[in-house]
Amino acid sequence: MEYLEKLGVNAKKAEREMCGIGASDKNKALKILAENLLANTDSIISENLKDIVNAKKNNMSAAFVDRLSLTKERVAQMADGVLEVCSLSDPVGEVTGGWELYNGLEVTKKRVPLGVIGIIFESRPNVTVDAATLCLKSGNVCILRGGSDAINSNARLTAIIQDSLEKAGLPRFAVQLVEDTSRETAAKFMGLGQYIDVLIPRGGAGLIRAVVENSSVPVIRTGEGVCHVYIDKYATLDMAVKIADNAKTQRPSVCNAAETILVHKDIIKDFWERLSPLWEGKVVIYADEATARYVKSERIATDDDYAAEFNDNIIAAKAVDSVNEAVEHIARFGTKHSECIVTENLKNAEFFMKVVDAAAVYVNASTRFTDGQQFGLGAEIGISNQKLHARGPMGLSELTTYKYLIRGDGQTRE
Repeated sequence: MEYLEKLGVNAKKAEREMCGIGASDKNKALKILAENLLANTDSIISENLKDIVNAKKNNMSAAFVDRLSLTKERVAQMADGVLEVCSLSDPVGEVTGGWELYNGLEVTKKRVPLGVIGIIFESRPNVTVDAATLCLKSGNVCILRGGSDAINSNARLTAIIQDSLEKAGLPRFAVQLVEDTSRETAAKFMGLGQYIDVLIPRGGAGLIRAVVENSSVPVIRTGEGVCHVYIDKYATLDMAVKIADNAKTQRPSVCNAAETILVHKDIIKDFWERLSPLWEGKVVIYADEATARYVKSERIATDDDYAAEFNDNIIAAKAVDSVNEAVEHIARFGTKHSECIVTENLKNAEFFMKVVDAAAVYVNASTRFTDGQQFGLGAEIGISNQKLHARGPMGLSELTTYKYLIRGDGQTRE
């Protein structure tokens, strides 16, 4: 039996075993996991140090090393995150509908786990614990495939998760790690449709695109965020500056940060004269010619700039003639993630909300709020920018599907 097939067989067996496990047993496993993470902090950091040394040898950037690094504080945060998920309501078994048919059949619609979830992610070892925790709480089984740069960290964390599951009486193979990080194995993993029900990629645009293009397993796209803030002609300028600044600079490396600022031509001078001093020496601007008259632009913006997810203190800027032009620009370059209009004009606000095709559409608020915790949904496995099967922040409920349960007393169809 091949390596990946063995993981798949283990996962399907664990899936059947998980069907009989209730919320109290899942919570017990999560509490044990939180305790074990803290108890094994030193060994986690020791394995993580091997990954850090390798990253530095490979001349990876300081930002990359920071994302890769685990400290006592970060391990404690992971443990806290596990307990937070433990405190959330279990969606499995929730009845979302029910009715009786003309022939006496009783139909019930109930939430059930998705099944076996494959998660492909880049070199953030915290995703190992985050993903496993959310999958377990929602009754799912997961097979994790992290990047080669974090293999030592991921392997240690997975072993701790599996030991915790066993101690709680849950199937050990409810969480597994693909330890072969070769591209060949990754490609085969994306074709494991007989064992995996859905794939969720977590990472940059390149990773997501590769999974979508190469997978024969259904994929939930997450993360791609070319987000816009449109400053309407009828915006309150102080509010507009505050929102634009927050959307770009509060945390520029995340998917819900703004990548393009669109400003109505009638207020372009007043707006940029207020915002530019805040961004001087801090944010690089690629502007169109109309905007470049009022800002220090590094270059004239191109279509590639408007399509870019910078994940950095870089932003594209453009002047537009109307809310219609803003919406057209967003339709062309956006990734259906999070879009914002700043305006006091109710008609324009309603038009923007109705026409813009995105998972989250804001009026007079920063795009940075597109987040499971900020929405009151608890932890999330990612932010989906597609329409099936989930959209926006994906919490526990979004990791379930449903089945119809039909009870009868001998009915047959004529």
